[in-house]
Amino acid sequence: MTTPDPPRPTDPLVPQPGPQPAPGQSLQKQTSPQPPQQPPQGRELLRTEGIRKTFPNVVALDGVDFELRSGEVHVILGENGAGKSTLIKILSGVYKADAGRVLRDGKPVRIHGAGDAERLGVATMHQEFNLVPHLSVAENIFLGRQPRRFGLLDRDRMEADAAELLARVGVDIPPRTPVRELGIARSQMVEIAKALSLRARVLIMDEPTAALTADEVVKLFDLVRRLRADGVGIIFITHHLEEIAELGDRVTVLRDGRSVGQAPADTPHDDLVRMMVGRSIEQQYPRETGKSAGGGGRSGTPLLRVSGLRREGSFSDIGFELRAGEVVGLAGLVGAGRTEVARAVFGADRYDAGTVEVQGKRLRRHDINAALASGIGLVPEDRKGQGLLLDSSVQDNLGLVTLRSSTRGGIVNRSGQQESAARIAGRLGVRMSGLGQRTGTLSGGNQQKVVIGKWLLAQSRVLILDEPTRGIDVGAKVEIYELINELTASGHAVLMISSDLPEVLGMSDRILVMAQGRIAGELTAQEATQDAVMELAVGTAHRENAPATKTKDREGHRGH
Repeated sequence: MTTPDPPRPTDPLVPQPGPQPAPGQSLQKQTSPQPPQQPPQGRELLRTEGIRKTFPNVVALDGVDFELRSGEVHVILGENGAGKSTLIKILSGVYKADAGRVLRDGKPVRIHGAGDAERLGVATMHQEFNLVPHLSVAENIFLGRQPRRFGLLDRDRMEADAAELLARVGVDIPPRTPVRELGIARSQMVEIAKALSLRARVLIMDEPTAALTADEVVKLFDLVRRLRADGVGIIFITHHLEEIAELGDRVTVLRDGRSVGQAPADTPHDDLVRMMVGRSIEQQYPRETGKSAGGGGRSGTPLLRVSGLRREGSFSDIGFELRAGEVVGLAGLVGAGRTEVARAVFGADRYDAGTVEVQGKRLRRHDINAALASGIGLVPEDRKGQGLLLDSSVQDNLGLVTLRSSTRGGIVNRSGQQESAARIAGRLGVRMSGLGQRTGTLSGGNQQKVVIGKWLLAQSRVLILDEPTRGIDVGAKVEIYELINELTASGHAVLMISSDLPEVLGMSDRILVMAQGRIAGELTAQEATQDAVMELAVGTAHRENAPATKTKDREGHRGH
């Protein structure tokens, strides 16, 4: 059977890029100032009735009803573990529902695999990338649908089509680039291009903005609006509440595997949070500097000192201190070198010059074991790829760092590890069926707790958190923030890297801002505003020359 040629990216479903903001306007997810759309009047594209799905000891979905109409963006909102990902995996053919039915254009359908979903015009951008690392960008975009000429792969056309799609999503990546060479943000843009190539009438987007810069989010939202205007129905899953009114038409809220209500997209955030978690969250950024061991700020004992750190082509002249009882935020635009510095400090990546000291002792370069022994822990930005063994149990993941110390004569103290894992999982409130549950089946927020938990078991005094709340819901974020408070109150020190600027402002005792591989300046909690951070991040201010900009009290950034 001849494989049909894929659609050319000149198809009207592939939108053109819209107007772009000035570079580096904000580290936040910025969107175009367009009013929310009215609830759509289009025809029904997709409906679920009474969808139920269970896993061992867990009811993931319990009678979920949902409807999507043409020309609408329907947001699905809920805490991690509410059932959002399970629902979209049923719609995309990854899972099969135990009960209930799916209707497409009013007719019952069976979706038993990705091929069924594609034939029904359903495309899914999963939160976990479905890309093959060793294949090129073009090969990933058209995987299984490569254009052919005289029965042979037409590579020139495939790469030309891929280049056009990439240009339309606003990213400059050579189509022959292996995906393994891309970072998270650019991999996400490849996923978007791949979804657009399918000409889907139903597009499911699971946390599509989680790894994107402000400029990329604006481009993505412009694409979504153009698709909606052409009649495509879009299921949009996000944890960023500000995106809902900006882009959505209506919201369905899931809680504990059930659809608990539907609301207009302009519903106040407090009301949406109450629907999600069954309670109100009074303080979004509950930083408690006054309770830290040593009082927070500069008064604690120096735990980490970095001096003159440099790696050719990546970062240079990096120097800072981290003291007991404080949270230091590391801010900057994507590509500024924040993650590279963190990995070098931890010993995961090399550096050419400079020193790293922990409690006065100099660490050997590029030596993770030395960093571990000194009490440094790293929660990486890619928790699935670098922070967890997804096919292993919760217990095994929690015990990864302490495995060597729990081994005597080649025999692992399994009972001791189980006891420790149970204690830390209980302390962190990890929602699971048991310590033997496969970590890959946990929600994003609970996976993040497991990553942090292994360092707590290792009693790490210095914890580097790289994008600690990316892709997790409001309730789980607050739990992570409260855990950070507990750590600093007991004398730990936290270096927090985040692209979410309100998070940096709300949780940091002071902020280091990186630009082009250097620390452009340091701001105290009282000086830090979004504008002040951005001026440093884009290079329009220099702390050694700029006057201290006193701003409103920090409470203006917290508790919203």
